[in-house]
Amino acid sequence: MATFDDILEEAGKFGRCQKRIFALLCMVSMPFAGVYVGIVFQGFTPDHWCRDPSVVERREECGWSLADSRRLTVPLVNISGVLQQSSCEQYEVDWNTTELTCDTEELHLNKTPTTSCKHGWEYDYKGRRSFATEFDLVCSDAWLVDMFQATVNVGFLVGSIAIGYLADRFGRKMSFLMSSLVNGITGILVAVAPNYISLLIFRTLYGFGVKGGWVAGYVLITEIVGVEFRRTVGIIYQTFFSIAILVLPLLAYYITDWRWLQVAITAPYILFLSYYWFIPESPRWLLSQNKKSKAVKITEDMAKENKRTLSKNLETLTDDNTDSTTASFMDLIRTPKMRKHTFILSYNWFTSAVVYQGLIMRLGILGGNVYIDFLISGLVEFPAAFLILFTIERIGRRLPFATANFVAGASCFITAFIPDSMFWLKTAVACIGRLGITMTFEMVVFVNTELCPTFVRNLGVSVCSTLCDVGGIVAPFLLYRLAVIWLELPLIIFGFLAFLAGGLVLLLPETRGVPLPDTIDDIEFPEKAKEVIALKNQQTVNLLPTYQNITPSRDQAAA
Repeated sequence: MATFDDILEEAGKFGRCQKRIFALLCMVSMPFAGVYVGIVFQGFTPDHWCRDPSVVERREECGWSLADSRRLTVPLVNISGVLQQSSCEQYEVDWNTTELTCDTEELHLNKTPTTSCKHGWEYDYKGRRSFATEFDLVCSDAWLVDMFQATVNVGFLVGSIAIGYLADRFGRKMSFLMSSLVNGITGILVAVAPNYISLLIFRTLYGFGVKGGWVAGYVLITEIVGVEFRRTVGIIYQTFFSIAILVLPLLAYYITDWRWLQVAITAPYILFLSYYWFIPESPRWLLSQNKKSKAVKITEDMAKENKRTLSKNLETLTDDNTDSTTASFMDLIRTPKMRKHTFILSYNWFTSAVVYQGLIMRLGILGGNVYIDFLISGLVEFPAAFLILFTIERIGRRLPFATANFVAGASCFITAFIPDSMFWLKTAVACIGRLGITMTFEMVVFVNTELCPTFVRNLGVSVCSTLCDVGGIVAPFLLYRLAVIWLELPLIIFGFLAFLAGGLVLLLPETRGVPLPDTIDDIEFPEKAKEVIALKNQQTVNLLPTYQNITPSRDQAAA
């Protein structure tokens, strides 16, 4: 019987058809970047201070600047040894009983009692409107900005599992299209949310479809190319996320209102609905569902577009990935090595999300030019894919994976202690950290697949990657709340997390040149598995001269 991989040899492993589909699906990574880190621009919190209606009225009459009215409204406070104007307190003055002239130099309010803001805040918008300024999410309510990012990660967590199940039940293509429809609707609802509570609800629903659809696209493209192309297309698929990181600050620079920026990020998902006519269902999935006729039709169309001719009998096409073993969560933790792998990979998913999101969101609180800083930091992500492709087949997986973590951790530690006066050095070291954690994020995906047995591989990746979403929930709180204590404190935490992740990676086995494990015994007793494979290969060589005219069944070959 011919397997799909056998047919793909003739139809083309990465021909014109696969390249076209691959190019279309790579576009899915672009809006995903806007959803994942768009908070840097959508939740931008500018310089702010308490609003005093009487001072505002007088400012308009006298033509004062914002600085003049601010001096009359808020006191100086000691922040990290430096006197700065308060953002959350104001002078307790009844201006109706106070002589207030246009000459502000006459007033000295140093000994005036202070109180918390009573009439809202004023903002130095710097040309940008965010949901933080619209809903006054500052001072005691500043943590609500963190919730905006946390809720989308809650959606990621639930959605990736739910849509992953639907993709196995109803197909990759239909799940992708369904998620695109959900993304288009909920993304627009986020843009028109009338209040903060509805914003969080719509944002959670938005996250539900975004990551699940992205994963469905990833699975679809890897299932229609030859085995030797899967890793390359998977890494390039993720690289388009980095391309979007460069586009996002340019988009945000010209679209300064957070609601319209949300519309711009959502628009591609509506366009993705047209993929119904341009991408096929996965033939592998169709075979797994015993829908052979549809799988044959799609395979013939692929061969025709690739200008190839099929000689094998398609009616004998079978699913070469079918496994009757039922997977369960206990399979991931029941035995010692599986338990170790699950823990280490889950922790690396968590660390990758925390450090990656943390370093990006940190750009929004540094006080520099957020557009240029974001653009520069995004540029350093591109070498990550090339370094991975260059090293994994020459050096292996474990050493580059661990080194990337160590580089990210060391960069975070060093950046924290470089003085602000050495701006370019601080920026350069921080960018190296971004490079390291980007490599880690991209490597954990396929290392996870290589360390899980076939029958539990999908479940293993799904379970471990849920820690990525947990990390995304934790990251904004870890960054913004610790930065209030000391701006560089989050970097110390990030450095510690990354160093620990790198050390744990060194405890994993090397998978370069090692066949994918089929059973838990292949994980627990790798030497025995190698001996069995070597014995089977030797038996095949010995039997070939005698039975060269006989085509054995799969069960006979396995025996």
